[in-house]
Amino acid sequence: IHLVIRTQSGRLTKHAKSKQLKSSGVTQQSDKPIVLLWFWPKNKRFDFEDCKRLFNIDSCHLTDDKNLYSKAQGVLIFHRAIADDLSNLPTSPRPQFQRWIWFNMDSPTNTQKIPGIQGLFNLTLSYRKDADIHVRWQMRVKRPTDQYFVLPKKERLLCLFVDNNDPMTGARQSYLRELVQHIKVDIFNRSSASFSKGEDYFMTISSCKFNLAFENSTDKDYITEKLNGPLAVGTVPVVLGPPRQNYEDFIPGDSFVHVNDFPDATKLAEFLLRLDKDNETYMHYFDWRQGFSVRRHLTEEKHEFTHAICQACAHVGKAQEYRVLPDLYKWFFG
Repeated sequence: IHLVIRTQSGRLTKHAKSKQLKSSGVTQQSDKPIVLLWFWPKNKRFDFEDCKRLFNIDSCHLTDDKNLYSKAQGVLIFHRAIADDLSNLPTSPRPQFQRWIWFNMDSPTNTQKIPGIQGLFNLTLSYRKDADIHVRWQMRVKRPTDQYFVLPKKERLLCLFVDNNDPMTGARQSYLRELVQHIKVDIFNRSSASFSKGEDYFMTISSCKFNLAFENSTDKDYITEKLNGPLAVGTVPVVLGPPRQNYEDFIPGDSFVHVNDFPDATKLAEFLLRLDKDNETYMHYFDWRQGFSVRRHLTEEKHEFTHAICQACAHVGKAQEYRVLPDLYKWFFG
């Protein structure tokens, strides 16, 4: 539950802010709110100017300078970096106008509970649809300038990209072990140097008719770039994660194949092999492209969290309300 409270003192006056920014050596426009990145997520650093360059977001002054804490309208705090005893969180009194933003892109299954933070935050930044700042590479309505879709040349039937930072374990590993007994799966290492710039990664995905987009959790809304990559380049994702209905909250139901639609991996393999020989039916999985398009996500390691951080900047730059989040864990873990 989020309580919304509008306050007269929630914004600094232009005169006061300009004076404070000048004294701090900040040369950005004085009407931009400051968003302080308290921790660099996993120490993956990027140029703050990338928000403008990549997403045309220039509505805040992003900084990691903790000396600007007392002037920051938003303080972005990465959950994984919080010490168990909270000793690395800000200790100075929180200004009345300041909002603390809980930044977490992990699922509940993979999120450690840290006692004492439940009532510290005002805003949530997450993949969750009901987060204050919802981060997702979304389908967008097709623009007149978008190119007409042409199916890329297909050289492989079914592909899988594995990541050293997210090894195949548990249900994913068991399902894959059964699946490969009935259909060939070309497996690529997503973390290899050849894919670091993204182009080889997307070219390889586009050469596959289907791509296994297996999530490491079945938690609500936990649908990652594993889905975005195939959609962006003209490949049908075969998903394992939350239920089909949850996927359909974000993408058309005829744009993907869900493993839950089949009693076992054997039946899924039979279905994919039939589609391989039925081009007319296969092409219907791209009907959504008549009205929508998907942007390729960032693939360089340093940009893993760039999209999310830039979205926080955009939100603080336009939002006027001060919020109170009474129980963070009740919202996130349910």
